[in-house]
Amino acid sequence: MQTRDGGFVLSLKAGFRDVVERLQGSPREARLTPAARDVLALIAYRQPIHKAEIDSQRGQDSRGPLQQLVRLGLIAVDSRVSGSRDFAYVTTHRFLELVGLRSLDDLPQTGELQKL
Repeated sequence: MQTRDGGFVLSLKAGFRDVVERLQGSPREARLTPAARDVLALIAYRQPIHKAEIDSQRGQDSRGPLQQLVRLGLIAVDSRVSGSRDFAYVTTHRFLELVGLRSLDDLPQTGELQKL
């Protein structure tokens, strides 16, 4: 057990990882569609954000990309946002881990993006 970001993470000792990999198979690479990448970027920078706002920004329905991102564990419904039948979405800790960030504050800002 390790502490991380004010919480705890359970992890296996290195010697047992090969056993788990044999039982589960090696991790598969999941590729995001361009639509899913667009939706993920909108959520990352504007969270919590409602589906209607995402659809409006993209000019098309985002149901499919949202379902894919939820299934992959990159986004989740924010239960703290209420007052609407439309769900609000936020990124998850898994998203931060996969993109190599410690927190959302580490996301590149407008000036930094222009330099890239």
